[in-house]
Amino acid sequence: MSISKLFLACSLALASLTLATSAQAEVKKPAKHKVSKTEAAAPKTGDEDADEPSVSGSTVVDFDCELGNKVTLYKNDADDGHIALRWKKRLLRLTRVGTTTGAQRFENKLLGLVWIGIPAKSMLLDSKGGHQLANECRNAEQSKTVGLATPANDAKL
Repeated sequence: MSISKLFLACSLALASLTLATSAQAEVKKPAKHKVSKTEAAAPKTGDEDADEPSVSGSTVVDFDCELGNKVTLYKNDADDGHIALRWKKRLLRLTRVGTTTGAQRFENKLLGLVWIGIPAKSMLLDSKGGHQLANECRNAEQSKTVGLATPANDAKL
């Protein structure tokens, strides 16, 4: 008699498990929101990592770097917290990051780009890849200062 009770209990457990599984299968999953092509292509306003920032009314500073690389910075006097940087035919927005050294540091965390400017030179870094993209970058004013401080010129003084 106890074997028949055990068999009955197992049958009931198996039947309830089957019912529970079939009830879950019938529950429909909520439909996902489909993004239209126009929504996906539309730039997000206020996004600091947007690809093409506006440079109208900006001060333009060209930098010549090692290995023939060129970088152009666009600064807007009304917004000292951001710059636009042209590198390899792309115009990117970078956000100012505070430093304790007094260096000017701007980052685009999405792309992993870091622009560091000190009085003597500037450099562009790839923080994700861990390497320099452009080094020894100087604008016209910095190039004149470096030219005056060469050892050959120091000997003439």
